[in-house]
Amino acid sequence: MAIAFGLDRFLHDIRNRRERFRQFVGITFVILITAAASPEEILFFPGAVLVILGIATRLWASGHIKKNRVLATDGPYGYVRHPLYVGNITMGFGFALASGLWWSLPLICGILLAFYPPAIRREDEKLHRRFEREWEQWHKETRALIPRLTPYRPGQPGNWSFWQSLRQNGEPIIALFLLFCLYFLYWKLH
Repeated sequence: MAIAFGLDRFLHDIRNRRERFRQFVGITFVILITAAASPEEILFFPGAVLVILGIATRLWASGHIKKNRVLATDGPYGYVRHPLYVGNITMGFGFALASGLWWSLPLICGILLAFYPPAIRREDEKLHRRFEREWEQWHKETRALIPRLTPYRPGQPGNWSFWQSLRQNGEPIIALFLLFCLYFLYWKLH
């Protein structure tokens, strides 16, 4: 029986060490550094901007993805092949900065290096098999993590959907949780 979303899926993924395990590690990282944080204003505010940019990128991307049905090349996918990962990386560095913990930067670098290169490889291979020529053209013109300056297909902004964002990953709920963690860090400043 397929597990669609929620706690059952999360526990299933951890037990089977599937790719979603990186989300558990990422959330654990955020909780750990939020709890241990010793924020300083000079680092908190630039970090907070990165966190908010990362959340916005993830929300934008999750409302455009058409998982396994259509190759998403519009919205943020017109600029970068893996905008959800770009959002995660941006947020990770943002939380590390905002926390004021010196060890959080090497920790997030280790997490990112351990999870993202293989995930990008697997995802690119899967998309290539599924969408062949369309993916090859998009891959040739769009980098994995460094955004293009102009969209892959100019004039096609795509259709962003809040419900798509909510159904695919529960992204708005995750965004609220991350904003709460950021607020907690801000509260620790005072």
